[in-house]
Amino acid sequence: MPLEIRQLAPDDITLMKALLTTFGDAFNEMAAYTAKQPSSDYLQRLLGGDSFIALAALNNHEVVGGIAAYELRKFEQERSEIYIYDLAVAAAHRREGIATALIEELKKIAERRGAYVIFVQADTGIEDEAAVALYTKLGVREEVLHFDIAVVGGDDAA
Repeated sequence: MPLEIRQLAPDDITLMKALLTTFGDAFNEMAAYTAKQPSSDYLQRLLGGDSFIALAALNNHEVVGGIAAYELRKFEQERSEIYIYDLAVAAAHRREGIATALIEELKKIAERRGAYVIFVQADTGIEDEAAVALYTKLGVREEVLHFDIAVVGGDDAA
């Protein structure tokens, strides 16, 4: 069966939870992605909203990769940017073109939404060499600094 790239809809709660597990496994952060999963109602609202995009790569109806992205509407012009928050492919399915297929599908969604760019961050450490190589193949690299600013009373990032 060929790979299917599917944009998740409000009724795809089971697939969204499987995608969270895939992210947890791929990033070796299972607790962060599975210990406090949002309720089905929350996920349904998230998937039904107009700023969140979830794509799942399915192989024989099993989630083997995915993207979680956000549309950021700009204020200075009538346009938006798409931010890839998470992109992962299960270890057993890497080097099969799945990440590229996910990004290509996201590009189509971005075009339909009137976005002018898709952007993503990657750590420069050894663990992200494959991600850096993928994004270098698909886009233009920019050197940036990233800062996390804590919100008083907010939840921990993990």
